[in-house]
Amino acid sequence: MIPAGFAYTRAASAAEALSLLAEHGDEAKLLAGGHSLLPLMKLRLAQPERLIDIGEVADLSYINDGGDHVAVGALTRHRDVEHSDLLAKHLPLLAHVAAHVGDPQVRNRGTIGGSLVHGDPASDLPSVALTTGATMVITGPSGERTVAAADFFQGFLETAVGADELLTEIRFPKHTGAGWGFQKFNRRAQDWAIVGCSVQAAADGNGGGVALVNMGSTPMLASSATDALRSGSSAADIGSVAAEGTEPPSDLHAQAAYRQHLARVLVERAATAAGL
Repeated sequence: MIPAGFAYTRAASAAEALSLLAEHGDEAKLLAGGHSLLPLMKLRLAQPERLIDIGEVADLSYINDGGDHVAVGALTRHRDVEHSDLLAKHLPLLAHVAAHVGDPQVRNRGTIGGSLVHGDPASDLPSVALTTGATMVITGPSGERTVAAADFFQGFLETAVGADELLTEIRFPKHTGAGWGFQKFNRRAQDWAIVGCSVQAAADGNGGGVALVNMGSTPMLASSATDALRSGSSAADIGSVAAEGTEPPSDLHAQAAYRQHLARVLVERAATAAGL
């Protein structure tokens, strides 16, 4: 389908993007890589009157060592996350999961911030933010504020970023040397996950956790499995409680009960890969 008509403005900086958002209000949408917003526009599920293109705002694309964390700019491309030596050392789970996003074309255009702000419960990268205890840096008219990943995803395709705000940075605590695992069950290599999971073992005071993909209306932390991980339980025991508290959808790909079965199996496999 063809999107409805819209006006287009390219922002040269984060400050200009925020100014344009303030000027145009709820009728404006930010455009980064476009892989989340443009499909919605083609289906006319989103009909913004103005697109504010932030894809070339260079000062929001970086991967920096922040001491006890790795700071990733919101406009960092998936491919840069995938091939980052810094992440390979301190947070290999994130680099690994970025390599499973879409195909090479998507990874060369899509951004980590765009994926997180879209808040799709079937998306892979939100699971890493949740399981590693990431912090989101959101910038708006009143300055910066931080939101924990656990509080960031608030509803179906809804996050804590306000209409006049911009996600500018994601801070991932380092898990240097700690085990990790990622499992994704889908029909074809580039499809959305029918069910997926990320498991991060604890390291240096960072508790680690278990997060699930496509097991509810939002990306979600598997609370019971995370508690089991942090208490030192075995991979089998972590997997056995992975589906507790979930309300997965039933659709043409899988019924809810089958998704819960998959969650238990996949989390046990990921926890085993993490050395738990």
